[in-house]
Amino acid sequence: MTEHGVEDSQQNNEQDFQGKKVDNNYPPDQGKAEAPEVVATGDTIGQKGFYREVLEAVVIAVILATVIRVFLFQFFVIPTGSMEPTLTEGDMIVVNKIVFRFAKPQRGDVTVFKYPVDPKRVFVKRLIGLPGEVVQIKESTLYINGRVVEQPYLPKGLRYQDFGPVRVSNGSYFMMGDNRNNSQDSRFWGTLPRENIIGKAIFIYWPISRIRVLH
Repeated sequence: MTEHGVEDSQQNNEQDFQGKKVDNNYPPDQGKAEAPEVVATGDTIGQKGFYREVLEAVVIAVILATVIRVFLFQFFVIPTGSMEPTLTEGDMIVVNKIVFRFAKPQRGDVTVFKYPVDPKRVFVKRLIGLPGEVVQIKESTLYINGRVVEQPYLPKGLRYQDFGPVRVSNGSYFMMGDNRNNSQDSRFWGTLPRENIIGKAIFIYWPISRIRVLH
């Protein structure tokens, strides 16, 4: 084949192939590839999603904690020994704040309330006398309307001072600490108005050795 024939062949190869021009520069120069677009990596998206979930969880937790504290339950630390042996100094308790919305306070309930003399202070005592009842203590025995009322939560043989008789005013309650000889209660500051009651102490949750349901 002549040199001229080779040139003709190369020229023919550059002609349209079935109507389309043959690309003799394929594959393209890899060194001239276009810069990639800037996109968020999977790690970046994952981090944003993680932080968003954490924030949402914190917000939900705060809302739930507020609802629980305001409407359902509250936690208190016992500061004194006025309720010994039922509650001792340092006990941490759970208070049910909703129970008295559906039921009336009952005799024997361990009750948390705002101190009538100074509502900024919070007390815990046992409910002894109901509205309209006559309360009397004679020879370390509790009488309600002239009848003896048993107190199984007190230590056997406990001796304490006589009191009364007094009538509990309507809408109020007579409160006493289980540590009868070391408790500032209704014997000293009078009856407790219903509106001062915060809730019923139901459970000791700390320390571990004292975890129990309160009665």
